[in-house]
Amino acid sequence: MLSAMLRSIPGAVTILFILAVITMNFLARITLVSLPWLALNAGILVSWLAFLLMDIVAKHYGARAANLLSFVAIGANLLCSLVCVIVSRVGKLPALDMVVGGQWSILLASTIAYVISALTNNYANVAIGRRFCRNPDGVAAYATRSFVSTFLSQIVDNFLFVFLAFVVFPYLPGALPVRWSVTQCVGASVLCAVFELISEVIFSPIGYAVAKRWKERGVGREYLERYGAKA
Repeated sequence: MLSAMLRSIPGAVTILFILAVITMNFLARITLVSLPWLALNAGILVSWLAFLLMDIVAKHYGARAANLLSFVAIGANLLCSLVCVIVSRVGKLPALDMVVGGQWSILLASTIAYVISALTNNYANVAIGRRFCRNPDGVAAYATRSFVSTFLSQIVDNFLFVFLAFVVFPYLPGALPVRWSVTQCVGASVLCAVFELISEVIFSPIGYAVAKRWKERGVGREYLERYGAKA
């Protein structure tokens, strides 16, 4: 199934998705805003792209394929982080160590949050899409399933990540020593979800056009004939 999925999804989408996941996890350790009631990390600048691509894949291939692609991206992110840590330790490069120092806490928090939010996004996207029986491929169906699933999954992703990375893990040895309050976590999760929803609204016409073109051209026929797009 995995090999068929990777062959069926256009390579450019897979590469862009993996790069987005890796980049947002590395940027997540950088705090952009720190107020008593709100804190934001730089991961917000890229995370919307990952969820936009997930919505396109979920629309055309189904939740199962979107989940598999998410796990592939997580695996690539884990490998990239492992390479960075090994190079920083073996090569004795203080500058690189500053970049990946405490990375395990960010990596673990982002992995847990991303897995749960990806499942939330993909299954919600498909479930909402099934309600549009008369015109499942219309603009209204695509917009509704994408906007609602993105907002729900981003609330889950943002809160779980910042709560684990900046409230729970900082007290453990070797973790990134950046601490946020629970109030900041709630504020960040809501504001980031709104920002990413706005990004989804802005770029959804592109996502809809891509999904429509894929269907017209029969993209991913191998996977769809074997496994279908409903699961």
